[in-house]
Amino acid sequence: MFIQTETTPNPATLKFLPGRSVLGEGTLDLRSHDDADLSPLAQRLFDVRGVAAVFLGSDFVTVTKAEAEWPQIKPAILGAIMEHFMSGAPVLSDGVKPEVADADEFYEAKDAEIVATIKELLDTRVRPAVANDGGDITFRGFKDGIVFLNMKGSCSGCPSSTATLKNGIENLLKHFVPEVTEVQAV
Repeated sequence: MFIQTETTPNPATLKFLPGRSVLGEGTLDLRSHDDADLSPLAQRLFDVRGVAAVFLGSDFVTVTKAEAEWPQIKPAILGAIMEHFMSGAPVLSDGVKPEVADADEFYEAKDAEIVATIKELLDTRVRPAVANDGGDITFRGFKDGIVFLNMKGSCSGCPSSTATLKNGIENLLKHFVPEVTEVQAV
């Protein structure tokens, strides 16, 4: 099994591509060792000393490190991913479903058409690019011209995430949806 590794804009995060489906559809953002019971793969990764967060995507795994250095923990992470897939164990624990959409979205009914346009732009123009960097951005809400987004994976805590949010996503949404005045991370 060959696992590709890619850097992300977040220096604390690496993207691992095992060459096979991880979740297929949806994502799962595991921000601490306490969350690891949701995924046998995440349990193996959190057992590597220095792993601070794990993000599971359609065909990739993003790992965020704490104080450790990549040259010291990367071989153990590669080993954990390889062992997991070679064992045939499931990626998710029984009964756990990947996050396909945020259930707690908020917006007023009169804004439904605006929200549909925002979601389409996010799904077609933003999320694919962000997934290439090992993360995900999902719609959370729209109120008074402000779009609220949830940043996951390598996007969460990334030094360039504010620039991506303000200069990239905000400009895109303002261009296509004049009702948008601002974009904020939640």
